Amino acid sequence: MIDTHCHLADQAYEADRTAVLERAWAAGVSRVVVIGESRATAERALELTAAQPDLVTTAGLHPHEARHWDAATAEWLRGILRNPRVVAVGETGLDYHYDHSPRAIQRLAFESQLAIAAETAKPAVIHAREADDDVAAILNDHPKATVILHSFSSGMGLLRAGLVYRHYVSFSGMVTFKNWSHDEAIRETPLDRLLLETDGPYLAPVPHRGRRNEPAFVRYVADRVAAVRGIPADDLIVATSENARRVFQLD
Repeated sequence: MIDTHCHLADQAYEADRTAVLERAWAAGVSRVVVIGESRATAERALELTAAQPDLVTTAGLHPHEARHWDAATAEWLRGILRNPRVVAVGETGLDYHYDHSPRAIQRLAFESQLAIAAETAKPAVIHAREADDDVAAILNDHPKATVILHSFSSGMGLLRAGLVYRHYVSFSGMVTFKNWSHDEAIRETPLDRLLLETDGPYLAPVPHRGRRNEPAFVRYVADRVAAVRGIPADDLIVATSENARRVFQLD
């Protein structure tokens, strides 16, 4: 299994990060994509990959951090993406729920990062919350970018807008929640575009809901997604791991 989205550089793992990874490897996780959602976090995540060869990282600005986007940040991003351990741009996107950054600035940072992703031939990891229409419109304006719709829980309109361009769709522990209502998205996503993630330390799956999430728990996501699609979990794991290796160019 490959956990394609974990905030492993977060302080939530500071006390026992080594043990967290040992549990992941024991559970059958082979790689973890560490998310660098700000300049500081991306630099910290890159340090982690130097000590652990089964980790790779992303780099970018989350929509919460978009107010910090400027020319210097764009130059930093282009520079860090030259490192082969940095496999994607992001997490970027739009968040109209919290609006920690003004929406116009979120859109500017998002479009700029998509352009850099296309320029560097690396995928972009997309956060979309209560902003489906604007995310879909911006993706349509950047058809050369390869995109991962992360922790998908949006509407079918955004899903289909992404699938037009053969983008990837990643599902998290949310699929195990009682209030999950997006099985149609799991079924409609082509098998060769499906990814698995934890989004740790957030969104721990049942039966761990309410606790800190960690990469070992990605198996619960695999089991649930496989059940919805009506295929053996092991077959789903093979397919999603191949997809992750392809999109992040892990081989």
